[in-house]
Amino acid sequence: MELLDIAFQPIVNIHTGKIYAVEALLRNFRDIGCKSIFEVFDMVYKENLLYGFDLALRRKALKKFSKIKNFENLKLFYNLDNRLFEMHNFAPGNTSEILKDLNIKQETICFEISERHEISDKSGMERTLQHYKNANFCIAIDDFGVGYAGYKLLFDSTPDIIKIDRYFLQNIDKDTKKKQMVKSITHLAIELGIKVIAEGVETAEEYLTCKEIGCNFVQGYFVQKPTVDVNEIQKKYHHVIDIIKEDKRKRKGNNLLKYLDKIEPLRSKSSMHKVVDYFKENNNTPMVPVINNNNEPVGIFYESQIKDYLYSPYGMSLLLNENKETSKLKNFIAKCPSTDVRSDISTIIELYSKNGDTNGIIITQNAKYLGFLSASDIIKLMHEENLIAARDQNPLTKMPGNRIVEKTIATISCDKKYLFCYFDLDNFKAYNDKYGFRNGDRIIQLFADILHKHLPQEYFKGHIGGDDFFVSSQDETDGYQQIRNLIEEFENQAKTFYSQEDRERGYIIASDRDGLQKKFELLTVSASLLYVNNVDTSQFSNHINNILSKQKKLAKSDKTKIVASSLL
Repeated sequence: MELLDIAFQPIVNIHTGKIYAVEALLRNFRDIGCKSIFEVFDMVYKENLLYGFDLALRRKALKKFSKIKNFENLKLFYNLDNRLFEMHNFAPGNTSEILKDLNIKQETICFEISERHEISDKSGMERTLQHYKNANFCIAIDDFGVGYAGYKLLFDSTPDIIKIDRYFLQNIDKDTKKKQMVKSITHLAIELGIKVIAEGVETAEEYLTCKEIGCNFVQGYFVQKPTVDVNEIQKKYHHVIDIIKEDKRKRKGNNLLKYLDKIEPLRSKSSMHKVVDYFKENNNTPMVPVINNNNEPVGIFYESQIKDYLYSPYGMSLLLNENKETSKLKNFIAKCPSTDVRSDISTIIELYSKNGDTNGIIITQNAKYLGFLSASDIIKLMHEENLIAARDQNPLTKMPGNRIVEKTIATISCDKKYLFCYFDLDNFKAYNDKYGFRNGDRIIQLFADILHKHLPQEYFKGHIGGDDFFVSSQDETDGYQQIRNLIEEFENQAKTFYSQEDRERGYIIASDRDGLQKKFELLTVSASLLYVNNVDTSQFSNHINNILSKQKKLAKSDKTKIVASSLL
């Protein structure tokens, strides 16, 4: 044990870059003849020494953790080999003794349960996890999604935290399948009142994608590699904060704070006397948020849960009998979804819509309780968002309008490869003049439908106005062939909107801008493509617009109807 050392890797709040916790990781295992951490645990497991070894390691990790500056405000994530629960000498209670010896709070430690090994006594493991939860230990499921029974464990034990495995996060910014899967896992967890850590994040792009999806915390080389030097653990990670500020600059703020109800919460260790007194003093309040000693939300207490006690002959006596386990506040706490105050309004609305039986959502700041957003206030927020969206939509196609298009160009990340494309319908004014506005609107809607059909959902698609459209994409493919295909389909379908005579002739007679009669070919569409890489679009948005506009004129006379260039 003396040869082994402990390294710590920080876990930070994804919205602030401030440290939330550290994970303890075993180091110097090669000094005892092992090639990996897993080999160490396999060795002691085979010798039936796993539990004793783990207890000694637990003490070593906690002792070193207590040397981190301001450790009192942090959590320590400690990995439990789930084979511990099979050991003949396994006995709950030893961790509390270690914590007491080192003067560390119970809530400080978070046990990570790995799905790496399948165990025979799953019911015993679930009972032990429940014991840890009852003792105010935080429980996290590590490597979520790659083990044997993750969703079952999620359902049966309801952990406080899940850590999404690196497998799902690697290149998530480029992989729509991974993004959708992680989004589903994250939203399910949050709906159940479970926090989510994105584990193994290595790039700024992965970080921002996890933030966009709704993860609460992040861990990985992008933040900091594991270190054995406790002095290297920082309170804030400024390179992360810089990324957050840049992302925040690009996004609009939300109006959440003006609706937030800062309900005074109850502590999870409050007596039932205090609970009853709370509702007597606040008789118009049907519920109250509950927090732990670290000011982290643990759920909601509903007054309706104790009404049967209050109105039965001996109910009040039973409820207030603190010697009864059933009379503890923790037994009445209901899970409630929570999210950070900096979350997008769309995330909050989606959370609420998937939890129809909840009275609202708990709002946090730096993982600490901030207030409560009621169902009625979420509906008001939703109404505000709908009004804003309606103002920014093109009324005909219901696509984002010119203001959003301009903002999209100005806020795209400067360190990624993007495709921008302007579309302009050729000879549309002549068609509109001859066939009327109603048919002109049908042509506009036709092109909008073809855009949605040929370009993936991940593409941003906007309707600038009139017969001008815009798309942008971070797709790995160059998009050229897809655009070529949609141009061809539009030209073929647009012909059906002419009379048979005009189709056979191949042109129409209409007035030009000077009022002179002339021939106009049938409707086509021109496309101006621009590939952008490592360019700060916020600084060069006008330049980009000028390039696209000039190319659009060239595309009208090009037989392919497409002109493309690069800005690298």
